[in-house]
Amino acid sequence: MYLYNTLTKSKEKFVPLEEGKAKIYSCGPTVYNYIHIGNARPICVFDVLRRYLEKIGFEVDFVQNFTDIDDKIINKANEDGLNYKEVSHKYIEEYKVDAKGLNIKKSTYNPKATENIDEILNMVSSLVKQGFAYPTQNGDVYFRTKKFRDYGELSHQSIEDLKVGARIEAGDIKEDPLDFALWKASKQGEPYWESPWGKGRPGWHIECSAMATKYLGKTIDIHCGGQDLIFPHHENEIAQSECCNHVKFANYWLHNGYINVDKKKMSKSLGNFFTVRDVSQIYGYEPIRYLMISSHYRSPINYSQEIMEQCKSALERLYNFRENLEFLIKKESSSNITDGESEKSIKECIKGYESKFYEAMDDDLNTADALAAIFEIIKYVNKQIQNRTDFSRDLLRYVLNLFNELTGILGILYNSADEGETKEIENLITQREEARKNKNWAEADRIRDLLKSKNIVLEDTASGVKWRKNRN
Repeated sequence: MYLYNTLTKSKEKFVPLEEGKAKIYSCGPTVYNYIHIGNARPICVFDVLRRYLEKIGFEVDFVQNFTDIDDKIINKANEDGLNYKEVSHKYIEEYKVDAKGLNIKKSTYNPKATENIDEILNMVSSLVKQGFAYPTQNGDVYFRTKKFRDYGELSHQSIEDLKVGARIEAGDIKEDPLDFALWKASKQGEPYWESPWGKGRPGWHIECSAMATKYLGKTIDIHCGGQDLIFPHHENEIAQSECCNHVKFANYWLHNGYINVDKKKMSKSLGNFFTVRDVSQIYGYEPIRYLMISSHYRSPINYSQEIMEQCKSALERLYNFRENLEFLIKKESSSNITDGESEKSIKECIKGYESKFYEAMDDDLNTADALAAIFEIIKYVNKQIQNRTDFSRDLLRYVLNLFNELTGILGILYNSADEGETKEIENLITQREEARKNKNWAEADRIRDLLKSKNIVLEDTASGVKWRKNRN
């Protein structure tokens, strides 16, 4: 597998630190509100990365943190008249609701900044002791960027270029404009922890370095997040981690592209800011996930009503194909193809599309081309079924199993009826058929209406009654 490494600006073969294992750290949300659709992209994209690595045989340790102490959280708590802990707890729970809706696998660890204060203090103390950081008179502690000669390597900017946009505000006590806070002295009424420099709380950047080191080690395989985190967040993580531990922090840096809304940058001031929860109430969660993986993860994507409807239609086509396969497998008339060579030829063609899927995923997680390969399977198999009067159950099961495998890697098609619901629906359909045979039209209509209330759509065909779950 090859991944595009932001650090080297090139695709590199993925070679893990330890054979058969992958250690991944993904920056999680600051929990002061519901996650927005921009947050959903890295969450979905790097969930697919994890699923794929596990599929091709890796044991993955996947860490995604929660920033549960921050200026935004404190401000939200003050606005709502709450304790900062109440705010962070509420929105962690709300995040879990959205993550489940998006079919995100549970992380190996979900550390919180406030639960790792000792590790953060140890790292800050080490940096101060080694001369890479300095405390100020008011109790802040800053990192000396000039002491890290490779500062700017991730964003591919020199310190001189970065300084152009940096300013020292009046009364600023930093030694250099680019120095950043590792520890912040607490203001009146703010939450705090005791430290060698007085009461305070961690800076944003240091928490990720401390937690990545604690849960994955001093050097990790992959660090990922949104493109907006390259500078300063990830740049600062590299600087403080490598100065503290004297080893490379992460071997691969993956960053997803931005999301625009109606071809404009998403912004509250423009009135085009949408949370995942708001969008899910209109379209459901699965079309959101589909949107996030429908383009290559490094490319910008656009959110609009028209595009969301297209995502819904694409998912419906995928569901219909799977449900048609399941229906044909259950048909009593299905038997075996007598022409073994024909069946072998069909399988070989399908395997070609399967190879395209895996080649796309191996090429820097190209989910767009991977989806295209799945739709090629649908087109080809539908044509074969239409042209044949006899299609073996074995061949149908082969196609269904492969289809479920590939869509499962992408984490889609997870809103089908479960086994218990399926049994209940099929029992009701059988009862309806009996009522129709007995010309008990009232009972047949009652059952059809009952199924409709359960979002089940019936289709009477020459081969029997087909049903599907309406996901609109």
